Amino acid sequence: MAKFDESLEYKRKNSWQYMTDETKKDVFDFCEDYKKFLDSSKTEREAVDTAIEMLRADGYLSLDEVKEKKLAAKDLPGTKLYYVHHNRCIFIAKLGKKRPDAGFNLIGAHVDCPRLDLKPWPFVEKNNFLYFRTHYYGGIKMYQWPTIPLALHGVIVKADGTKINFRIGEDEGDPKFMISDLLPHLGHAQTSKPANSFIDPEAHLNVIIGSMPGKANEDDPDDKPFTVKQSILTYLAEKYNVTERDFINGELVITPADKAVDIGFDKALIAAYGHDDRVCAFTELRALLDMKKVPEKTAVAYFADKEEIGSVGVTGARSNSLELFTMEVASLYGVKETLLSTKRCLAASKMLSADVTAAFDPSYPEVYDETNAAFMAGGLAIEKYTGSGGKYGTSDAPAEFVAEITDIFDKKNVAWQINEMGKMNCGGGGTIAQYMADKGVEVIDCGVPLFSMHSPLELASKADIYWAYKGYLAFIDR
Repeated sequence: MAKFDESLEYKRKNSWQYMTDETKKDVFDFCEDYKKFLDSSKTEREAVDTAIEMLRADGYLSLDEVKEKKLAAKDLPGTKLYYVHHNRCIFIAKLGKKRPDAGFNLIGAHVDCPRLDLKPWPFVEKNNFLYFRTHYYGGIKMYQWPTIPLALHGVIVKADGTKINFRIGEDEGDPKFMISDLLPHLGHAQTSKPANSFIDPEAHLNVIIGSMPGKANEDDPDDKPFTVKQSILTYLAEKYNVTERDFINGELVITPADKAVDIGFDKALIAAYGHDDRVCAFTELRALLDMKKVPEKTAVAYFADKEEIGSVGVTGARSNSLELFTMEVASLYGVKETLLSTKRCLAASKMLSADVTAAFDPSYPEVYDETNAAFMAGGLAIEKYTGSGGKYGTSDAPAEFVAEITDIFDKKNVAWQINEMGKMNCGGGGTIAQYMADKGVEVIDCGVPLFSMHSPLELASKADIYWAYKGYLAFIDR
């Protein structure tokens, strides 16, 4: 009997097992930088601001600064620029030798994450407790948010245009905030309900921000004690120069106050808020920063907003922000700014929709098709299609593009795996890929597998984070 040719069979591997000691050191060093990025980037605005700091340090200029230089088309290749769209979305590019008509090599991630947004009138006082009322953003399990330390992030824009930034609860000595929960002794009725209903978002997702009323001035007979609300408003006015009216102009969110931490005796995992999808945003950004040569086609990293609520709005992937950026780059090369030239550029572009996926969790095997799941440390996860049920809400990449991408990774020795998110009728999810495909871009999903996605602390393997970086670099540096 002939001996079986082992090359005929595809076998999954845990990428840690064939890493050299030098590569493992690179993985751990890379992830230290990633943890710093996460801790400084708990909102879309912060992620964009942190990216700009990294870009400026590497010599990137804003699009307006590049325009002011009035470079000839022949001098554009290698130019490094970024374009910010409404403070929550950014396009970063290293201009190529070919005109935009030849298309872009584009990687796109989103930088919004599930969280609690403050309501327009957030303050409510009950029984000497002052609360922020919240409106949850994106898909969360509401029972995960009580009894953890919380932080306040965001911006208030005053009537005169002054912006006041808030980042409270992250630094040593900062106050933190919390949502209370019932003690188990009195929670029998609560815990007998389905998990998706025993926390009522209107009644229970209220954040404690104060509980000490102010004392009247004993030397002034007309002075009255402050309520808790009046005390906190006085504090906010003195420290931040804001009034209750100013909160109407706010874009303020509640996030977990935890910092990114290593998990396990071997420190091979990272637990953090916001892996979805800032892990892909950071790795694509680093890939572009670390690309040394001048690309043939313009290489672009894109941070999108609003993916968690359907990619809507002026900064979402369904907006015209990509078309606008494309026209701006085309104009630098002297390409006439028309709808046709924009569509030609996008139709010639290729894209990795850099978004996370669900890793096979041995504690919950019932929701996965184990033969088609992504595994922690299995490498960069490729999803030909996402969506739910009968592939609803997906772009479904063609076989030719799947072959092209896997060949790129193989030639650069990037560990990768191909997967579906879970069993067909267990749910599912979408990414920005379908909206990029609607614009004519050839696209495939490609990201990091996670445990506990959309929870206050998500879990990722350092190996997969590193392979995402290496894969994204291989894609744009060809």
